[in-house]
Amino acid sequence: MTLDLLPIGESARIVAIDWTALVPEEAHRLRALGVDNGARVAVAHRGVLGGADPIALEIGRMTVALRRVHARAMQVEPA
Repeated sequence: MTLDLLPIGESARIVAIDWTALVPEEAHRLRALGVDNGARVAVAHRGVLGGADPIALEIGRMTVALRRVHARAMQVEPA
């Protein structure tokens, strides 16, 4: 399943990321925040507008806002 489909509040582990789907600068920034293979994450909130952007992602003690296109590039499995 991709991260954009993970239900709110459910924990998961990132198992693969299609880095080629992201702009290199954005990929670098996400890695610096700890968004990488093996990271444990949970979706905290989704935007309320039409596309449900952004997605608030809990990773460790941080909350990071992601665009849906970024979340769609990440494969996760339930933790």
